[in-house]
Amino acid sequence: MRIALVSEHASPLAVLGGVDAGGQNVHVAALAIALGAAGHEVVVHTRREDPDLPDEVPMAPNVTVVQVAAGPAARVPKDELLPHMGEFADSLAAHWSRWRPDVVHGHFWMSGLAALDAGTRLDLADGGHLPVAQTFHALGVVKRRQQGANDTSPAERAWLEPDVARRADVVVATCSDEAFELKAMEVPSKRIAVVPCGVDVQHFTPRGPVEPRSGRLRLLTVSRLVPRKGVGNAIEALALLVAAGVDAELVVIGGAGDAGHLEVEPETDRLQQVIAEHGLQDRVVLAGRIGHDDLPAWYRSADVVVCAPWYEPFGIVPLEAMACGRPVVATRVGGLIDTVVEDVTGLHVPPRDPEALATAIRRVLDDPDLGARYGEAGRRRALTRYSWRRVAAETAKVYARLVAAGARAATLTGER
Repeated sequence: MRIALVSEHASPLAVLGGVDAGGQNVHVAALAIALGAAGHEVVVHTRREDPDLPDEVPMAPNVTVVQVAAGPAARVPKDELLPHMGEFADSLAAHWSRWRPDVVHGHFWMSGLAALDAGTRLDLADGGHLPVAQTFHALGVVKRRQQGANDTSPAERAWLEPDVARRADVVVATCSDEAFELKAMEVPSKRIAVVPCGVDVQHFTPRGPVEPRSGRLRLLTVSRLVPRKGVGNAIEALALLVAAGVDAELVVIGGAGDAGHLEVEPETDRLQQVIAEHGLQDRVVLAGRIGHDDLPAWYRSADVVVCAPWYEPFGIVPLEAMACGRPVVATRVGGLIDTVVEDVTGLHVPPRDPEALATAIRRVLDDPDLGARYGEAGRRRALTRYSWRRVAAETAKVYARLVAAGARAATLTGER
């Protein structure tokens, strides 16, 4: 198949760790590469942020990234991109008129908006139908519920995102919790397919180099430094553990810059204040951005990987930890409900509850055999359910159903 992936703000070429770079970038890149490895022809359309990059960048066998001119060729926060989506759709329509895909897959609501706009133009021009699948990666209704006045999404998202969900030929939800939210938005069940995100099980493995340890029990959090990720709650949980006599430390990977040169960000400043308030300056390491190649060694060094977001559309970090054979303590939200199996690969706790988080962490720390069992089960689960090869195969089946449905509709129209 010819497959067009549309990811307006999350380029697969982006450096991970910034405020607007994270799981979606990983998802789009890994899905594209796995689809290409399966023999499909894949083009990823993303908004140009770097004026020095060529228009088309080969990324992997059968995979090309197309830099779409839409707004300034510079970084623009994703919540400020809506005014440029008309221009983005113009470019998509022009490209697809020359290279018509069999199926389009939008990633994030604005990508879906542009993809549906461009696809409709082609449909009107040639009388056909270009099927569009949609993955949201985060739903505005959930974001507003969790963040309230702190939600920086444009106001138009409240009605445009549900419209995208209802107009897409299929919505590819990444977890069961998202599927329930979509049904509440009046998306018919028959147009919802649940396909999870994946993890590179060859890169994230239990065996390999281990980052040196300080001698203390190590908790590890890997996260963008934004309030909803719950890093502050992890620090507060550490404070409770230390007060109870547990000799532990917390390493936080994420943010801009490295441990010695963290860039000034509001959340970094806030976390440093939380650390100081609890007297944990010698027990919390804000390690900054760690390269993808070095992440497995950090995971392997952890006694427990802590994932404490207030909400999480999916969450790749628990999968990476599980693939490395580490036990996970995670909040019971979003995709973490599916990926982390309670008392099998780790433990669940309520969000924004440092006391419950500390209790669950201590349960694992106090029983190394339990942690080892969770880690072994997590590795098995990552291999059997979340490899990118399997995720790409399941996604391709969704595409194939759309293409087949379009072919049947065209046949029936011709018969009339």
